[in-house]
Amino acid sequence: MSRWAFGAASVRGISHVRRDTRIQDAKRCFEAKTSAESTVFCAVVSDGAGSASHGGEGASLICRTIAENLRSYFAAGSTELPSEEIVWDWVDEGRDKIAVAALKRDLTPRDFAATLVMAATNGSQTFTAHIGDGAIVGRRAFDQEWQLLSASENGEYASTTFFLTDPGTPRLRTSIAHSPIDALFLFSDGIENQVLDAMSGEPYANFFTPMIRPFEKSETFGRDRKLSERLAAYLDSEKFAEHTDDDKTLIIAVKK
Repeated sequence: MSRWAFGAASVRGISHVRRDTRIQDAKRCFEAKTSAESTVFCAVVSDGAGSASHGGEGASLICRTIAENLRSYFAAGSTELPSEEIVWDWVDEGRDKIAVAALKRDLTPRDFAATLVMAATNGSQTFTAHIGDGAIVGRRAFDQEWQLLSASENGEYASTTFFLTDPGTPRLRTSIAHSPIDALFLFSDGIENQVLDAMSGEPYANFFTPMIRPFEKSETFGRDRKLSERLAAYLDSEKFAEHTDDDKTLIIAVKK
């Protein structure tokens, strides 16, 4: 049976450490069994807006809502990857839950503003859903080249982006990559500039290739907790801190 080895980490940025505020990023990742011979790797990352008073809570709520829907979708016997129409329903559910949370606290949905970065892959095909910044990178199985599967979308002004909570219709972008992949990365914008070329958006192979090797060598199927701890320590190192003061989230998965 095809299985995935994966790890994930989120660390507070220096700006939040200095102010002693909670992390604004959130994440979820897991395997969903679709048949006796196959599993789907599912991952969600959300980054709460720095200008939103409850952005971290919004990010957590978005990740929980999308992840629970993904689990239920495959648990119900679905063997196909979700469609754009289905994910729109999940996004609407997330917006409704945030609206309720805001109303209970006499706040607005904007106070819970957060992005959405989602992927579901069986290795043969990869479905992505995206609102705002952050990115998804995969490694093509046939030539081992890294490709940007879903790019960051920024707003009109510097350091601005779009959120699931934006008024009107959210700027949801979905796609299906039909090239088989054997490795997948999802990350928030806290590390984006360090791993993608600023002009072309091309992934830096000298970052992604070394990062995937421990997972390729791992004898663990599913979440590798030791590698996740090492990943957190790496994201919290001075190497990253000197380039950004933002929170950093990274999910890594490799198909065995």
